[in-house]
Amino acid sequence: MIVLEGDLEQRILNRVRQIPVFDRIGFQVLELSPGLCVAEVPRDPDFDGIFESFHGGMLMTVADTIACFAIMTLTGPDLRLATTDMNIRFLAPCLTDVRAEARVIKLGRTICPVQVDLYDRNNRHVAVAQVSYIRLG
Repeated sequence: MIVLEGDLEQRILNRVRQIPVFDRIGFQVLELSPGLCVAEVPRDPDFDGIFESFHGGMLMTVADTIACFAIMTLTGPDLRLATTDMNIRFLAPCLTDVRAEARVIKLGRTICPVQVDLYDRNNRHVAVAQVSYIRLG
């Protein structure tokens, strides 16, 4: 694993802890390295979908949020970013906490696409997403 330079990891963690959704849904960042973020989010039955599984919209929120963290490993935490589009393919119901692995596909001058894979506690692939962010300057 390649580590981030200097205090970049701590600066990213300080920044993401300021995002209200980070604490509200219980993100725990497990790994940060250049172009990669791995995080876990506990399954909260208060956010379940109709079939008593991790709500699909919540899984999209996890994917969207962690994609931004992965970009920050390459740009630093101060660049203004915004989601431009995303899609997700649900592969199986998620009945446990979810682990998300986000990898930057390309750090473009304007658009930054990110691949996000989501797994349950049994390492079952429950969803795959692509999220694109725009660099706002």
